[in-house]
Amino acid sequence: MATPVELPKLGNTVEECLVTRWIKRKGESVSAGDVVAEIETDKTTFDVTAPVAGTMLEIFVEEGAIVPVFTKLCIIGNPGESVSPPISPRARRFAAEHDVDSTSIAGSGPGGRVIERDVQRAHAAATTSSAAQPVSRIRETIARRMRESLASTAQYTMHASADASGLVALRARIKALARVPDITINHLVTFCTIRALLEARPLNAEFIEGRIVERSEVHIGFACDTPKGLMVPVVRNAQTLSIRELALRMDALTTQAVEGTIAADDLSGATFTISNLGSLGVESFTPLINLPQVAILGVGALQLKPVRTKGTVEFIEALGLSLTCDHQAIDGAPGARFLQIIRKKIERIELMCPIE
Repeated sequence: MATPVELPKLGNTVEECLVTRWIKRKGESVSAGDVVAEIETDKTTFDVTAPVAGTMLEIFVEEGAIVPVFTKLCIIGNPGESVSPPISPRARRFAAEHDVDSTSIAGSGPGGRVIERDVQRAHAAATTSSAAQPVSRIRETIARRMRESLASTAQYTMHASADASGLVALRARIKALARVPDITINHLVTFCTIRALLEARPLNAEFIEGRIVERSEVHIGFACDTPKGLMVPVVRNAQTLSIRELALRMDALTTQAVEGTIAADDLSGATFTISNLGSLGVESFTPLINLPQVAILGVGALQLKPVRTKGTVEFIEALGLSLTCDHQAIDGAPGARFLQIIRKKIERIELMCPIE
């Protein structure tokens, strides 16, 4: 009996996916577990595998199509087996009149029967999809979320800097020891931010339907540049991790995000986000809040900065910090105090992370 392959449900928030590439073609033999297609959600990419061995009898969805979860993508079986669904006369007539391929439609009628409303829904979705610009699902989602962030919040950004002399010295000692993992300045700054959030609970919060919901656990999100665009992996319960554990988890999530194998649930649920553009030479910037969070920290580049000390001027290596807050939940003073706490953590990093 022929076996249909459906678009799987990927995580709790994924309702539709983009079919980006077919690995197997009609008429090809497949083994159970073979990758037959690549699909893309609004956050990452996944492989669709064959549940059984056989021959690819039919492919119902073209590359580039956006389809809801549980849509029938293809069918695997023995040569000569029927691939036509059970379909009501009215649904067949509507499909013929509007040039709709009913073979790919998931039926909502008894026993999976394709009825007229299923074909009408598929026709409407195809019409909307064909009118859209060829923008990737990830790019489209990034644009939508950034627009929503600016439209629904009262954002303001404060800029400060921290003396990073101790941070740089600690990083040099770690590098000389050739430790695994290689703990970077980004790891160290993230560690300091997590500790600062434990002292500044109002920043580790979400603004949901007019209510401020403070979180006791720190689920830290960090912006990650990938070939598909911006992603924000999330380290859950980051307040429980040592600096080494944090670095390992961040590195693993970064690799998965870049390779397109990260789980959808690892890209949601952050209570606070960090965006580090310092490695690209950016000194300061205005990061946009990742809703429904109430703040986001931007980390800039290290640069020499003159400071007055006991009547003389000295140059220090300063780390740029840019904190964007939602004024609906965080006033300027609490935001400024949070920056002060982070600065102190960074300037005392050698006490927080002793390296033997």
